[in-house]
Amino acid sequence: MTGAVGTVLLWCFAGAATLGAVLMLVARHPMRVALSLVGVMLSLAGVFALQGAHAVAVFQVLIYVGAVMVFMVYVIMLIDVRDPSFTKRYSRLLVPGIIGAILFLAAFVALLVAVPVGAQSPGGAFALKPFSAAFLAEHWLEFELTSVLLLVAVVAVLALVKGNGRRHG
Repeated sequence: MTGAVGTVLLWCFAGAATLGAVLMLVARHPMRVALSLVGVMLSLAGVFALQGAHAVAVFQVLIYVGAVMVFMVYVIMLIDVRDPSFTKRYSRLLVPGIIGAILFLAAFVALLVAVPVGAQSPGGAFALKPFSAAFLAEHWLEFELTSVLLLVAVVAVLALVKGNGRRHG
């Protein structure tokens, strides 16, 4: 999608992804963190779709939101949420996080002011087509090994939860 509507939608999805990421960092309850992560992943799928990478957007929704997050939510439901540390709404790192976000936004605005409006990006290695070709040709194994790492994390949490049940009776 091009034009003013596409630009506005792109900014909306980018803002929603950023807001979800911030909420992911400051929320205390694991289920709220997982729902914020779902929001980030859906927003990223919207960004991919607006950029014309429709296959990546569909895979983002089907694989990450549909499959990986279901497993993560399942594991979170196995965690004992009666822990009193979850009763606090936000982390103690909220104020430093806000300060860091303000500094990041100031640096981002300074960068936007420094670059002329009509300047073309150099592209090169950061353009979409060369990145996609290099990713599919050279880095697909690392991407697939990440799914194995996620599976190991789920198994470790299940082992931890079952281990706690045996010790307490």
